[in-house]
Amino acid sequence: MVAPWLKKIGEALKFSLSFKFIIGCSLTLLTTLSVTFYIFNERQEQLIIRQAENEARAVFRQIVLMRRWIADHGGVFVEKLPRSQPSPYLENPEILDRQGKRYTRETPAMVTKELAKYSREEGLFWFHITSLKLTNPENAPDPFERQALLAFEQKSLRELTSIETIDGQAYLRYISPLYVEKSCLQCHQEQGYKLGDVRGAISVALPMDKTFAEASKNRRRMFASMLLVVGALSGAMILMMRHLVLAPMKRLATSIQGFSKGNYEAVELLPTGDEFEDLSQAFAEMAARLTSYHDDLQNRILEATRDLAETNQKLLETNRLLSAASERKSDFVARASHELRTPLTSIKGSMEYLTARMACLSPQQISTCSQDELCDFFQLINKNTDRLIRMVNTMLDIERIEMGTSTALHYVHLDLVMVIRETIAGISCLAEEKGMQINTLLSEALPLRGDEDKLRQVLTNLLANAIKFAPDQSTITIRAFMEDDSAVVEIQDQGVGIPMTEREKVFDKFYKLGNKEGNGLGLAICRSIISAHGGIIGMADKGPGNCFYFRLPAGPEAISATDKV
Repeated sequence: MVAPWLKKIGEALKFSLSFKFIIGCSLTLLTTLSVTFYIFNERQEQLIIRQAENEARAVFRQIVLMRRWIADHGGVFVEKLPRSQPSPYLENPEILDRQGKRYTRETPAMVTKELAKYSREEGLFWFHITSLKLTNPENAPDPFERQALLAFEQKSLRELTSIETIDGQAYLRYISPLYVEKSCLQCHQEQGYKLGDVRGAISVALPMDKTFAEASKNRRRMFASMLLVVGALSGAMILMMRHLVLAPMKRLATSIQGFSKGNYEAVELLPTGDEFEDLSQAFAEMAARLTSYHDDLQNRILEATRDLAETNQKLLETNRLLSAASERKSDFVARASHELRTPLTSIKGSMEYLTARMACLSPQQISTCSQDELCDFFQLINKNTDRLIRMVNTMLDIERIEMGTSTALHYVHLDLVMVIRETIAGISCLAEEKGMQINTLLSEALPLRGDEDKLRQVLTNLLANAIKFAPDQSTITIRAFMEDDSAVVEIQDQGVGIPMTEREKVFDKFYKLGNKEGNGLGLAICRSIISAHGGIIGMADKGPGNCFYFRLPAGPEAISATDKV
């Protein structure tokens, strides 16, 4: 006997549908949000650096304007301090007022140097005036400034920015050149400078430690919010999955298992108001029919066996009927099984769509996602169900046509040219949306016998394919003519030609070429309809693009053949 704890471990390893769904959605959300978080973080750092660059650029422009103002006014007089030295390049660098105070005239470079000392002492930011042609050793460039100055003189750069660590702290370094102006020549003309030359540069350094620390704090908050959003959404999906899907599915599975074990009582309907209610209704009808078949067959067998001598022949007939009924029963069960699988496939598809939908949402959109929006996603189940129903109807049409049932085609006398014109009128709006033109080269009349609705369906499918795959603003040409007692119709577009190896495959069921929408049954049903009319359908080599054609018998032989159907 298996130990209870081993049994519990085995049951735990059998992951339920909800567990798989939640794990998949959670991993998808985590991956998507992680990528989004990474991209947002990178963008945030870039934005911080750009903002710091703008601040440094503004400081540089303010210093340049100050220097220009001082240069335009020939310098500025300030009270002389013991440490200050007059400029040797200026006339009358010092003056004495009436009270005996001495003032010295300071150049833009001298004022810049003094302001640089003050800013560095404050610790907010600092700047440095530098040049490759030094008059003051204190203005010697560091490696960053030297690299920039060389590039400025070669006119390959107008500014340079870098993030550097200085004394254990991160700084944004910004440097831009200073050009020689007319007011600068008074002091620097003897050094060989001309107007527009690069005299030097001013580098600005902004401390970034506090900014980076705040950005790191924001990243931690975003990460915690991301985990909270994933947890909340996972919990909501678990509740909805159990209430809307798993509970009805379990009740329906219990009814099916009971019926398979011989419990033929009335099946309980699921009042869910969705596809599960339709499933339970279909299963109840199936169970009632099977029970009726079973009871009927049993009654017949009982009646046949009451008098074996007189009803031996009847017993053989009853056995035959039993075999036929058994086949119908098997067929019915197979179709019912298909109907049971179809809504589940629709649910799976819609859930995958829900996962993809959530993956495309940004963190802000996910946090504000409402229950009404989630309900809109669940409405996709109905759309997928309708699509599968249309597919089943199309497959049934193909099977009925290929089996040659008497009700598959309804023959009438018709003019194929008129059918073509009416079909073009009904589908021309699709061509107009893509700016396409439909040209016709039609005979006056092409009389024949056939199923008008089915032939109209063939024309509609071929025209719709041409419009779907042909490029915008192109032309579609339709030709219809009589050739060797056959009506021939050709539909040619200017799209990308289908390779020779693929031309036969496009008429197979469920075969799709490219990523266009569709279920791959359109051309298959076209071939079935044309073949049922005794015609052929294929592709012809006529210029660029694709040329689909079909040929229908239109002579006396065709009329006599169709009259037999």
